[in-house]
Amino acid sequence: MNTIDELRNDCSQKQKRGIHFIIASVVIWAGITAVHLSPLDIMTKNLLTFCLSAPLMPIAFAVSKMLKIDFQHKSNPLTPLGILFSVNQIVYLLIAMWVYGSVPEKMLMVYAMIFGAHLMPYSWLYRSRSYLVLSVVIPLLALIVGLTYPPYILAAGMFVVEVVFVLLLAYENRRITLAKKKE
Repeated sequence: MNTIDELRNDCSQKQKRGIHFIIASVVIWAGITAVHLSPLDIMTKNLLTFCLSAPLMPIAFAVSKMLKIDFQHKSNPLTPLGILFSVNQIVYLLIAMWVYGSVPEKMLMVYAMIFGAHLMPYSWLYRSRSYLVLSVVIPLLALIVGLTYPPYILAAGMFVVEVVFVLLLAYENRRITLAKKKE
């Protein structure tokens, strides 16, 4: 029987700390940025923000194939826990949906805060300091930027943060690979 730490290490290695999902989110935040730079009205921009989030799974799946990442990793009993971590975000998106109609100019801020906060459990699953730090930094940054600047600035900021996140995960994954080679 594997210990919990061995299973977590296995998830980190086989799923490369979920980098395929973060790369997919870079694509999505690029689209959200483009939408919020457009002359559309705020309600349409917000609706398109929700719509642009829909292809997360197919994009992440395609990226996992390109990077040779085990997308489902069915052999690890912690995989359903990772899925649960993602599904709980859906419940919190109800808050963003309420903001959509009540305070539409702040919907993107709330959406970004929910996105960032949902990353925290992955810091445990993937043994990742990047997930832990960004799960706190993203909501705080989204709050500050969202209260101070127009939504397109927040969207562009989220795009930049996600690119940095990918680089941090690539660094963490490289450290795992190098450590494994030394063994």
